[in-house]
Amino acid sequence: MRALGRAELALLGRNRGAVVTALLVPLVLPFSVRPAIDQMDVEKQGLSVGTVMLTASIGFSFLFAVYTTLVGAYVARREELVLKRLRTGELSDAEILTGTALPAVGVGLAQALLLSAGCAVLLHTGAPRAAYLIVPGVLAGLVVSAALAALTASFTRTAESAQVTALPLVFVSMLGSGMAVPTELLPDKLARVCDLLPLSPAIRLVRGGWSGQLSGHEILVALVTALAWTVLSVLAVRRWFRWEARR
Repeated sequence: MRALGRAELALLGRNRGAVVTALLVPLVLPFSVRPAIDQMDVEKQGLSVGTVMLTASIGFSFLFAVYTTLVGAYVARREELVLKRLRTGELSDAEILTGTALPAVGVGLAQALLLSAGCAVLLHTGAPRAAYLIVPGVLAGLVVSAALAALTASFTRTAESAQVTALPLVFVSMLGSGMAVPTELLPDKLARVCDLLPLSPAIRLVRGGWSGQLSGHEILVALVTALAWTVLSVLAVRRWFRWEARR
């Protein structure tokens, strides 16, 4: 798996489009929504502009550094018959998929740490009030993003169309999972629906870790929902992931 991860990291570095998407978009995109965040009454919900932008940045890392990057990687390796050849070796299916995902997940984790430190200094978010919630939130976001990338790759025909098939989840997550607009500001019924989206529990846990505003019941619901999406996405990959090229 280490050798596979190193090879994937080298291939990621040679793909300039993937590097820009994975490294720059999560860092730049939150500042593009800063004017809209400034117009929101986030302080009424016990939040701050810095906290909202921080969690938005980490959410964008899940989407662009991990999810969209891996969709393209899985499809490209499948169509090049790399995954099929790897299955004839000693690695199990889970190890092949995990090894392929290691560089993107590592980039996403590094960005989450860098953004947390940077926002604490530049946006004066301060130290997290419930740091124990951030760890499961970030881990759930990384795992679900990687698993959903493998699932999306199953229905993607070519590497060129990978960015198109990834768009639905990207748009839904940006608008409904609390990245562009905190779910605390949405109507109650709509917020309850949005809280069930794949990345919503991770975003909610990360934001709650910084703000300290989550109750015990809300924490339990977020953890259970995150665990449910993790299990469902992994089972879906085991059931529907395609190892044969679609040529």
